[in-house]
Amino acid sequence: MPSVSAEDVDFPLAKRQRTLQPRSAKKDEPSSRIFSHFRTLGLVSPTSVPFTSVRLGKSTYQITTSIGNVLQTYDFKRGLSLVFASQPRTPKPITATFAWRNVVFAAWGGQQVGDESGVWVFRRGKKIASLEATPSFAGPVTRLLVFGSWIVGCCESCIQVWNSTSYAHYTTLIAKPSRSTPDLPIFTGNICTMPTYLNKIFAGRYDGTVEIWNISSGKLLHTILPLTAQDGAVTAIEPTPALSHIAIAYKAGTVVVRNVDTEQAVLSLNSNSPHPVTSISFRTDGIGAGDEGRLPGVMATATSYSGDITLWDLNNGGRRTGTLREAHELHQKDSDGGVNKTEFLDGQPFLISSGRDNALRSWIFDESPFSPIPRMLHSRGGHAAAVSALSFLPASSDGSDSAGKWLLSGSKDHSLWGFSLRKDSQNSELSQGNIKSKSQKKGILRSGPTSEDLKAPEITSIACSLNRDAGMGASSQQVWTNSKDAKKSLQNANGWESIVTGHKGDKFARTWYWGKKKAGRWAFETSDGTEVKSVAISTCGTFAVIGSAGGSVDMFNLQSGVHRQHFPPRVSTQKSRLSLPGTAVRLHRPDESHKKHTKAVTGIAIDSLNRYVVSCGLDGKVKFWDFSTGRLFTELNWSPMTAITGLRASNINELVAFSCDDLSIRVVDLETKRVVRELWGCRGQVNDFAFSNDGRWIVASSMDSAIRVWDLPTGHLIDKIQVPTTCTALAFSGTGEFLATAHADELGIHIWNNKSLFSTLQPNHIDEMNTEQNWDSSAITETKSGMIDAAYAVEAEGGNQEPSIISTEQLGDDLMTLSIVPRSSWQTLINLETIKERNKPKEPSKAPERAPFFLQTIDEKEKAGTDARLTQEPATAELSRASVIQNHQILPSQKDHVSKLLKTGASRQNFAPFIDYFKTLSPGKIDLEIRSLNVQFSSQGHSELVDFVNALTERLRQKKDFELVNAWMAVLLKVHGELIRNIWEAQDTETGSSHALQAALMAWKREQQSETKRLSELMGYCRGVVGFLRSTR
Repeated sequence: MPSVSAEDVDFPLAKRQRTLQPRSAKKDEPSSRIFSHFRTLGLVSPTSVPFTSVRLGKSTYQITTSIGNVLQTYDFKRGLSLVFASQPRTPKPITATFAWRNVVFAAWGGQQVGDESGVWVFRRGKKIASLEATPSFAGPVTRLLVFGSWIVGCCESCIQVWNSTSYAHYTTLIAKPSRSTPDLPIFTGNICTMPTYLNKIFAGRYDGTVEIWNISSGKLLHTILPLTAQDGAVTAIEPTPALSHIAIAYKAGTVVVRNVDTEQAVLSLNSNSPHPVTSISFRTDGIGAGDEGRLPGVMATATSYSGDITLWDLNNGGRRTGTLREAHELHQKDSDGGVNKTEFLDGQPFLISSGRDNALRSWIFDESPFSPIPRMLHSRGGHAAAVSALSFLPASSDGSDSAGKWLLSGSKDHSLWGFSLRKDSQNSELSQGNIKSKSQKKGILRSGPTSEDLKAPEITSIACSLNRDAGMGASSQQVWTNSKDAKKSLQNANGWESIVTGHKGDKFARTWYWGKKKAGRWAFETSDGTEVKSVAISTCGTFAVIGSAGGSVDMFNLQSGVHRQHFPPRVSTQKSRLSLPGTAVRLHRPDESHKKHTKAVTGIAIDSLNRYVVSCGLDGKVKFWDFSTGRLFTELNWSPMTAITGLRASNINELVAFSCDDLSIRVVDLETKRVVRELWGCRGQVNDFAFSNDGRWIVASSMDSAIRVWDLPTGHLIDKIQVPTTCTALAFSGTGEFLATAHADELGIHIWNNKSLFSTLQPNHIDEMNTEQNWDSSAITETKSGMIDAAYAVEAEGGNQEPSIISTEQLGDDLMTLSIVPRSSWQTLINLETIKERNKPKEPSKAPERAPFFLQTIDEKEKAGTDARLTQEPATAELSRASVIQNHQILPSQKDHVSKLLKTGASRQNFAPFIDYFKTLSPGKIDLEIRSLNVQFSSQGHSELVDFVNALTERLRQKKDFELVNAWMAVLLKVHGELIRNIWEAQDTETGSSHALQAALMAWKREQQSETKRLSELMGYCRGVVGFLRSTR
């Protein structure tokens, strides 16, 4: 029987809150100490599973696509915005989907012998039931169909039937093998039903026949034969809006509309294409055909081997009315990457299409003026090929809300995308000009399978800075032309390009506008004409530096596109000799061309102050160039040991890291030009690496399918993530929240949460042998709750992370120790009066409206009670303890406790219990206790004021709670300063009060000066030692 959860109820479901991760996703404890998988960006329709759509009421439609083990549902009315992602993930990839009413059915698994399989039911992205499993499953379910009381799943050799109410298995339809195609499966996976045909389904076969089954009785009723033996297998089948008519597409490329009752061929259309039609859809709003578009009879066909959609007019024998060229792009390396499915929305002039280019698009037919070819309405997509480069977009300013929001991604499909980590509908591809118009002019759409050749080559490196970005707005300038017209337009420009990219096999580095989401004006050519290997942009956003495969390093101005500097500078023959004015002396400018890199420049960086340009190359040398003059400042030569394959810089700590082909990462201090860390542990070539946002970690991916994290202060390997496929690119967000990774042969970009933001992490060295794989390549939105779980997660027993031990004891008698009291506590105490003054109301409170004379207000009751209480209290002195307690509402028991602790500490010469109790009080209570100290001196010259000073002096002498005792003393002098000055000047020799207070304060002063001097000497010594070690000597 089906497993139906308690949530399968009739009343409407409330909006579900993502609070906890599903249990099925927590089967394995994560091996990473720092990161947890959050979601996958950029996946819309990457598989060959067709989308499914359903109408919701009269207002909208929902389209559901498969991205592997997860379903994603988009709302058409919201512009194809993502509304649901299914959870939990299916154990195996999804093979078929069907949306029916308010649920979505998804068949999964069975693609290999012995694999588990099943059919799950989802509602609003959540699994609510599963269909009863059958032991007679023969291969995967390639197509699902739901109608009436039946759920039909078509396999290769049989058809499974379930009851749509109870989800129980009903029957299995077994067909006889074909004699003409004994080596092929029986069914092609194309099934449909027809209106008014009760309990009947039509199933296409590889031998070209279409069988009609009664699924209620389980009998084969009739077989529709193909017109000719050369038609081949049935590739698509769809009922027409006209009753008793069905459209059948064959492998030979023909589409035949047949009358089921008479079995006659009404229409026979030939697509004149070498590829068969794999998707058919009919327009049902009653218009769109004829010369003026006022007649019914529009049909759309598509094939999975091409990105075109063909429109037909079925009136008067049928004719082709037009072709929507490149509705979906066909990748060069993908032979089966065209249109998965095309479908007209019921009763609407809208066409939905999806393709293997990882895109879902909607198209609209214009009625006035009439056009048989639709135009694009909405589009959701991502990369059509594997990702090759990643870079988080920096914030346009400090504290900007856009920090860590955008991720730039380059791919092998020759595109540059900007992905939003907050809203999927904001994802967009940066335009490279009107590629489709160019391809039409050159005839590529007709003669070739793709127009990728008109785009820029594959992106291999990205650099960006938004400090001088031009922002949003249209621009009519041609892209990457370096024309003079572009330079003239600079007078009215508020900014310029903010992104520079390097491309595979291309000698030009290209610029992009981020605000305008389009290609820029400049294409910077390397000075030696070789391929661009690395790019960098200065922090100010004005200069771009590119490195070539031949070893040259060139700097360009992004505003004007002018070449500004060579590294090293070139010296012409005329300028190689300089004459001093007024003399006959000639100076020869030295030629420094021999100081350039001898091999490819694999990395470039510019420091935050535009002082140095750092470059590295396969020649094993790290060179530091003067930014202004281009001259070589110094270099590090590692050529006897290794070649350098990459460079990353951190402006936070002025460190530069280099990946080397000896499987190490070396870190160099930009100030001292010395190696400060060598990080080892990679078992394969380093593919990519990055600094964390605070410069404390280096995250690196290598060819051994592992992602490692090193802690720079300690040099320890503190984390390792073993992933199923090699990570080819990664990036760390500027806010420290996310790590983005791209993997070989995958279209999506995996986003990881930084768990250290929510829990304590000890930078202890880990054992790599204990790490395990902790993620799945198809994991996506359902793991968003991992960020919330990380805040409350309990570390697994025996994990790599050691418990955090907080010691409140002093480590040594000579070590100055601070308290563990929050800094805000004693800072609030010092500025308490300022805070109270600031919190006072700006306007006096308004008196409440008077109530009727026969009603007594609450204020009058409280006033009467207060007056009665005050009349019963005895009069006291101005500075007495009772007055202070009454005015500030301090309990007498609390004051007695403080007095007792002070008195006991003075008698035993141990004020530790008093200090420990005082540390537990809030800033307001501490201030009140200090104000309430009894300043009256006894006959022996002692008072609570003297005892309080002695307690602070003793704590300072013990070198404990340094900041607290100084804060308490500051408050004491501020509150009782006038009283202390008067007593000091009185010189009361009779009671000796002056001598006791003076002695206590002088003891505090001597101890404070002694400790301050000692700390200053220690800090000076440490500063001198560090300065000596960092010096260039």
